[in-house]
Amino acid sequence: MSSEPSSQSPVPSASGADPRRLRVAVVFGGRSSEHAISVVTAGAVLRAIDRTRYDVLPIGITTDGRWVLTADEPERMAIADRSLPGVERLAEPGEGGVLLPVDPASREVLYTEPGAVPKALGEVDVVLPLLHGPYGEDGTLQGLLELSGVPYVGSGVLASAVGQDKEYMKRVFESFGLPVGPYEVVRAQEWERDATAARAKVVDFAAEHGWPIFVKPARAGSSMGITKVDDLAGLDAAIEEARRHDPKIIVESLLRGREIECGVLEFEDGPRASVPAEIPPVTSHDFYDFEAKYIDSAAGIVPAPLTAEETAEVQALAVRAFEAASCEGLVRADFFLLDSGEFVINEINTMPGFTPISMYPRMWQESGVDYPELVDRLIQAALRRPTGLR
Repeated sequence: MSSEPSSQSPVPSASGADPRRLRVAVVFGGRSSEHAISVVTAGAVLRAIDRTRYDVLPIGITTDGRWVLTADEPERMAIADRSLPGVERLAEPGEGGVLLPVDPASREVLYTEPGAVPKALGEVDVVLPLLHGPYGEDGTLQGLLELSGVPYVGSGVLASAVGQDKEYMKRVFESFGLPVGPYEVVRAQEWERDATAARAKVVDFAAEHGWPIFVKPARAGSSMGITKVDDLAGLDAAIEEARRHDPKIIVESLLRGREIECGVLEFEDGPRASVPAEIPPVTSHDFYDFEAKYIDSAAGIVPAPLTAEETAEVQALAVRAFEAASCEGLVRADFFLLDSGEFVINEINTMPGFTPISMYPRMWQESGVDYPELVDRLIQAALRRPTGLR
């Protein structure tokens, strides 16, 4: 990826866009269970991006994996009356698909239709991948973009994969001396080989660390597939629900304390941390689950009511986590502030929610970086990055 914006003028869009503007392909949707939240995120970014600086090409990925041109209509990409949006509703009419370049010497995006000659849509200067979860946030899309040689926003292949897999994320943090809570992992092979022994492994973990426990898909986000389990009676259903999202599951003990989040953003001189936020207990839900986050819009507290010392500590830990996983661009780091006064890192998100109510943009707004500037800084960080291994 080039360290400076492309020297080639972007090809104007069909709407007659100024060819001197940098061309940004906003890619969203995808095959994961977080498809709808990715669409909401993309809608917020499309509303905020500076159209005087950037020409935008919206590309949606359907739930079955097709890449399609979509309408540039952010108002149709929000949650309305508890109904979630999808790429299929936004796709331009027709059976055509979008192809990114696979030759690093070209940044030409093509539009293909059955029985027709591919149509050039012009070059893209940078890709803004707004996908959450598997097949987008986990290093798969990042690998494709590395092969194409197109600059892109966010972490590379390794950091994206580590940030998606809760097991290996925790192992990386432990190896760098960051504090993590107790956890146990049940891999797909263990369950398929001997489900009884795998279940006993979870029961032994609960016996050692106490109930309740949280049973989670190892590679999912937005609180999808997570169940708080109070006793043995609810364990089998929780494992089944987690495995519905991911054949590998992770089990965590309940950590008693406060939920604290902190954003990290890459500036010209390196990563910096935002003011932290706190997720207060959600009285209408058993925990901060998908509905609490996105449907009922449970609000976090920004900035978190912490002491100056606690704020400095969690900011330093967030930057350490960013660097430990070799992240780039942005990260939201989630912590527990235990009753003992110790911070424990729960996880990082390499492409955190970017909806209008999401904590990452709210934390940076409170830190003096508003939404349009945040999007601009992410794009510029991608354009500064060198090509090849780094």
